[in-house]
Amino acid sequence: MTDHPIARLTTGDDEFRSKFRSWNLSDLSYVDIKEYLSVKDTILVPMASTEQHGPHLPLACDTITAVEVSRRISEQIGVLHTPPLWAGYSPQHMYGPGEGRGTITLRADTLLNLMYDVARSLIHHGFNRIIFINGHGSNIKVVDPVLRRLRYETGALISFVKPYMERYVGILDGLMENPPEETPGWHSSELETSQCMAWNPDLVRMERAVDTRAHIPEFLPKSFSKDDGMPDAEFEGYQYFSFPMDHHEFVENGIIGNPMRATPEKGFEAFRRLSEHVARGIMELEKVPVTVHDREFVGRVM
Repeated sequence: MTDHPIARLTTGDDEFRSKFRSWNLSDLSYVDIKEYLSVKDTILVPMASTEQHGPHLPLACDTITAVEVSRRISEQIGVLHTPPLWAGYSPQHMYGPGEGRGTITLRADTLLNLMYDVARSLIHHGFNRIIFINGHGSNIKVVDPVLRRLRYETGALISFVKPYMERYVGILDGLMENPPEETPGWHSSELETSQCMAWNPDLVRMERAVDTRAHIPEFLPKSFSKDDGMPDAEFEGYQYFSFPMDHHEFVENGIIGNPMRATPEKGFEAFRRLSEHVARGIMELEKVPVTVHDREFVGRVM
């Protein structure tokens, strides 16, 4: 990745930082982990998906967001992160058998078990604050039970962070040029294309990009309408109805929005705003007393 400078949000920790050649847990030895845990007990777990993102973006698009935001947070405030959980809950992105879309989806139980086992392993070793950095919207649909189970069983501080833009613009207000009707934060549109450009422009095939809008699935009456990738549909101007729709039923090529105004600069700025905001929040969470009451991962073979 062609990187921009990353601002450090903590000071006076040069001696601590100098002990670690990487903030990625898997790059370190157990000696390094013990050294880290003697000072800090926070760890980030980037998670997202491997799913089709239209003809011009890589399947890793959502995972790129989670990994890059986590990496920046780690460098800003000196906390570890794990390797990414690169597959998520993406049944709506499978398309038809034999179509070769490439999506790898996990069943809800599989994803929850994966998150549980990763978090319980980390808690077993001495981490008390587990921060999932999620880059894939549909994971949100299924994760509440495992987040609660981890908290109730162990007393650890468990957080699930969503650093991206769909209907909620949030901290990215004013960054995207596309108007709301061009769904700038949606699937493979201006934001995601910009972030992939910032990560690695060689992975983005803009000659394949198409300005595309969502439409109502054929199984719904024309009195309903649809503009984005949410599972709901609009009726009489309101959004009370939801349906288990597949992606190909409301957009054929995988793109929802206009990716044509994407630039690497917008991607870098989005990563900066999101990571600095989340990093400041994590610094506040590190002030909270946490008492873990059930640390050993007794059920690790079941």
